Amino acid sequence: MSKAYASASTGHDHVFLGDNHRRNERRTWFVIALTAGMMIAEIAAGTYYGSMALVADGWHMSTHAAAMLIAALAYLYARRNARNRRFTFGTGKLGDLAGFASAIVLALIALLIGWESLLRLMNPVAISFPQAISVAVLGLAVNLASAWLLSDDHSHHHHAHDHHHDHDNYRHGHGAAAHGRDNNLRAAYLHVLADALTSVLAIVALAAGSVYGWIWLDPLMGVVGALVIARWSVGLIRDAGSVLLDYIPTGEDLPEEIRAAIEKDGDRITDLHVWQLGPGHHGAIVSLVTTNPQSPSLYRDKLAHLHELSHVTVEVERLAA
Repeated sequence: MSKAYASASTGHDHVFLGDNHRRNERRTWFVIALTAGMMIAEIAAGTYYGSMALVADGWHMSTHAAAMLIAALAYLYARRNARNRRFTFGTGKLGDLAGFASAIVLALIALLIGWESLLRLMNPVAISFPQAISVAVLGLAVNLASAWLLSDDHSHHHHAHDHHHDHDNYRHGHGAAAHGRDNNLRAAYLHVLADALTSVLAIVALAAGSVYGWIWLDPLMGVVGALVIARWSVGLIRDAGSVLLDYIPTGEDLPEEIRAAIEKDGDRITDLHVWQLGPGHHGAIVSLVTTNPQSPSLYRDKLAHLHELSHVTVEVERLAA
């Protein structure tokens, strides 16, 4: 029997979801409903009144609704399969996978906006300023409400309980370790923020265009918005990809803290692996040699103050004299 299955049968699970997983899931579904409702209203009104601006903005919102659907389904799947033993280390990283996919979609949206803006710069078209401004203001209101719902308010609370198990190789802590960046929520937030940014830039450009006749300012703002959105997507791709590849980012001092806690009594770590299991949860495999081997539980106790460690495996070997 594999260790993963054995650990499940000995009384502890591998649930490494974020502290506010259910709350974030509910808010994402609500934002999808809000965005989809606005999308349908704009397309229907645009078709009825013959406004291409309304129709175009409606279909633009549909791309963000589809991207946020990725986030919502990831939350749902991760929660329903959190105790599925086939996922050896749980489903905590599924949000990072969804965030990575959403970042790709965000980059494609930026590319599309940039391309359409360049075409408009080369081939200017007449703009119905009052109607376009009203659409942009309405879209901005919806996107600001959605961004507020998806923003991480950092009002997380630490739980006062940690679950410790007397197995030789494992320690699980589900207390303060529940903190951490949720790249899935961040991806959904960036999608609505990108839509809000394009609305703000459009309002500024359209207002100036209606006063001074600068029709070229609207597509120019589109290029600026595309560049900003592309930068956001690159950052999200980098951060989510790092988690998926078990990369320890610069500034992460958890490996050094583990070494300091274990090696202060003369024991020496020969192999150390640290990786993220989910938002605020990390796993570690610690191999050490010592002239005076102790029980693995003693070494786990030395790491008990590192609350972000939710799964620890300790291997102890006697150092040859």
